[in-house]
Amino acid sequence: MKFNGKKIATATLIGMLSIPAFSAEFVTIGTGGVTGTYYPTGGAICRLVNQYKKDTKLRCSVESTGGSVYNVNTIKNGELDFGIVQSDVVYQASKGEGAFEGAAIPKLKSVMAIYPELLTLVTRKDANINSLIDVKGKRINIGNPGSGNEATVLGLFEESGIKKSDLKFAGALKASEMPDALRDNKIDGYFYMVGHPTANIKDASNSVDVKITPIEGANVDSLIKRYPYFAKANVPGGMYKGNDTDIPTFGVKAVLVTSDDVSVNAVYTVVKAILENFDEFKQLHPAYANITKESLLDGLSAPLHEGAKKYYQEIGLIK
Repeated sequence: MKFNGKKIATATLIGMLSIPAFSAEFVTIGTGGVTGTYYPTGGAICRLVNQYKKDTKLRCSVESTGGSVYNVNTIKNGELDFGIVQSDVVYQASKGEGAFEGAAIPKLKSVMAIYPELLTLVTRKDANINSLIDVKGKRINIGNPGSGNEATVLGLFEESGIKKSDLKFAGALKASEMPDALRDNKIDGYFYMVGHPTANIKDASNSVDVKITPIEGANVDSLIKRYPYFAKANVPGGMYKGNDTDIPTFGVKAVLVTSDDVSVNAVYTVVKAILENFDEFKQLHPAYANITKESLLDGLSAPLHEGAKKYYQEIGLIK
C-alpha cells in the first residue's frame, strides 16, 4: 500500500493513521526481525518521538524488515525514511563496495551510532563446533538474503578460506526463525550480528543446550586490519544459559541512518527527542546500558545528516 507516495505495510499505515495529528509529518523506521535488537530499538525511538512534549507535528512508526541491506535500499528508493543498519553496510553503501559494488549511495546519511553489535556464532553443544573452522561440513544459517548478517559472514568466510560449499547446508533463515530451527535440529548453528542481550539467543539457550563459539584468530585480525569499522569485543559471560565466560568475537555499531531526502526538521526532531530523554532511552533495552551521548558519534561511516548535525552543534557535541 502507498501513503504520501511511499510504499508501506498496511499495519504501519494503520498505526500512523491512529494518531490524531493534522498536517503532521510521518516517518517510518526500518528495523529487522522482531526477536532481534533492531526492532525494539526502532520502537524505543518512535516511542520517544511520539510522546515528545513539544508540538513537533512529527509522528513515527516502526516496521520489521529484512535487515541492513534491505533498509539501505528501501531508504534509497524513498520507501523508508530511517533505518537501523550495521556500520559496515553503511560504509559499503557510501563507498560503492560489497553488496553495493559500483552503486554508491551518496544521499545516505548518518544520524547516530546507537550501540555495539557483535557477530555471534550460536551452535548446538552436541554439534561440537568449537572454532570457526569447525563449521565446515555442518548445517549453518548465515543469514537471510539482503541482511547485513549475511554480508558480514560471507566476508569472514572469504578471509578465513571457507566457502559456502564447504558447509553441509548454508541456511538463509530470518533471525526470528533461527532459534526454533536450532531447537528442532534442522541446523547445527547460526550466525547473528546483534546487540546483547537478545531474546533470540535467550530463546535458543532455554530450549536446547547451546555453545556460543569463539570467533578469533589471525583471520579475524586481518579482517579488522583491512576494514577499520570492525572491532574486537566479547559476548559477556552469564547472559545466556550454559555460557558463563566471556566469548571473543568482533563487531560493528548499529547506526541509525536516513537520506538527504528526509527533512532537516524531521531528523533534528528525532535526535532531539532521544537526547533530551537520554536516561529514559537507555533504560528501554539492556543493549544501551553503556552508551553515552559522545559514543553516538563513534562508528559513523557515512556523513551526518544536516538535521542531526544541527542538534549536535547546539548541545556542543560537535563544533
